[in-house]
Amino acid sequence: MAGDKVPSLPALEKPEDYKTLLKEDRGDDCLGCKLVGGGAFLGLATYSYISGHSQLEQQKAKILASGSRFGMRSRRLGITGISLGLAYLGFWRIMK
Repeated sequence: MAGDKVPSLPALEKPEDYKTLLKEDRGDDCLGCKLVGGGAFLGLATYSYISGHSQLEQQKAKILASGSRFGMRSRRLGITGISLGLAYLGFWRIMK
């Protein structure tokens, strides 16, 4: 430790390049971690799609009777969109 050179003040004041810091900090996940994480998102997407559409069908009469400007089509589209987003995240997690 006695032989270590102390960096100068201008060298300490210079900010580090964030791109190299991100490259050094980036860690690769193991295959098991990717599969579990991706599987969780895919399972959540499947659950969201199936349970969302079944609940929508159960409440169909109330929704149509309420006179809301958001009818069945927009609600189905919302549930499907959320499920597709979660499925995309699952595939992205597995591939990345």
